[in-house]
Amino acid sequence: MSEVLVLVDHAGGEVRKTTAELLTIARRIGEPSAVFVGDGVESATEALARFGAEKVYVASGDDVTGYLVAPQAEVLAALVEQTSPAAVLIPANPAGKEIAARLAIKTESGLITDAVDVQASPDGGIVTTQSVFAGSYTVTATVTKGTPIIAVKPNSAAPEESNGAAVQTPLDLAVSDAAKAARIVESTEKQSTGRPELTEAAIVVSGGRGTGGDFSKVEEFADSLGAAVGASRAAVDAGWYPHSHQVGQTGKQVSPQLYVACGISGAIQHRAGMQTSKTIVAVNKDEEAPIFELVDFGVVGDLFSVLPQATDAVKAAKG
Repeated sequence: MSEVLVLVDHAGGEVRKTTAELLTIARRIGEPSAVFVGDGVESATEALARFGAEKVYVASGDDVTGYLVAPQAEVLAALVEQTSPAAVLIPANPAGKEIAARLAIKTESGLITDAVDVQASPDGGIVTTQSVFAGSYTVTATVTKGTPIIAVKPNSAAPEESNGAAVQTPLDLAVSDAAKAARIVESTEKQSTGRPELTEAAIVVSGGRGTGGDFSKVEEFADSLGAAVGASRAAVDAGWYPHSHQVGQTGKQVSPQLYVACGISGAIQHRAGMQTSKTIVAVNKDEEAPIFELVDFGVVGDLFSVLPQATDAVKAAKG
């Protein structure tokens, strides 16, 4: 069975949920091997083994950690040449997409981004599913040249545990001077809100123009569900919520199991960022709002009346 390389998404050795999802997907199409770039692999090994990684390729040191994404692409390119994997799976976040694009060029391989499903095809190949044109169409695609380089959206698979050996293999690779053209001179740890990362959360509750700038009920409902908080472009442009929480074509694209849109009209710009969510619920007092064309469940009502009731019901159900 051919190896499937999975680029580990981690923060100082703490493995993120997206990596568990990718390792789960990798087992469908081959034997998962994790590629860990940076420091803290000892902290990550247990989690990688728990989700089926048989090998863990480790690249550390200032040559790969002190720069932007180019060194990571070179590490992966060298591994592709050495191992001839069945595929390379990378998280479809901003950094991951750039790494995937650089890797595809270096290996002269086909690239698929924003995949929401990856499966083995009957002929022994790999077939992916993507949502395109703001989620208006679903397409299946395969790579016809080189090694399939696939950037997979978060929440595309439920993580499934499967014990792996997670044998560490240190990499001694020379990074080119060209890959070190952009050095990281300073980094600041993102202040924790206590809520999940927006693009990785299983549940997202977003507020829009209908909040009038008061996101308190949106946040309370989100916290009752253990959800991330998002916002429409209208809300962030008005200064009501940070731009880092914007969901939409010019913001972040999310694909959670549940998306709750509160006081959001449903313009195409917003729909482009959340239309691939598994279940969509909208709360809006305008029964003609375009968002209701998209939803699985809709509530016509004032969010300031509906959300507190929903919050109380969730808390009561939790006991």
